[in-house]
Amino acid sequence: MFTSGDVVTAWLTGAATTKRRPAVGVSTDVYHSTRPDVIVAILTTQIAAAVDPTDYVLQDWAAAGLHRASACRMFLITVPAADLNPIGHLTDRDWQEVQARLRLALAVS
Repeated sequence: MFTSGDVVTAWLTGAATTKRRPAVGVSTDVYHSTRPDVIVAILTTQIAAAVDPTDYVLQDWAAAGLHRASACRMFLITVPAADLNPIGHLTDRDWQEVQARLRLALAVS
């Protein structure tokens, strides 16, 4: 079962290309209870470019199952849950920071 904060890989369309890339799930159990998809935020290894207020450079990227330093960008997409390959989970501190960036990016408190 998928949970918020899970790190996954999937074929995802980014700003320029579609490729197999990592992402972090940001949708909730309530969302998953009625939907076949998961909302994800794309992760990137282009951390020097992650300078927007809604970007977050992961502190514990290796603990999350990633092979390289990565940043979370609030480039949100939905992906069928069956297409996701789980590789890890964000640490509590990284998940809290990603949630803070989500609140900045979306009109929610």
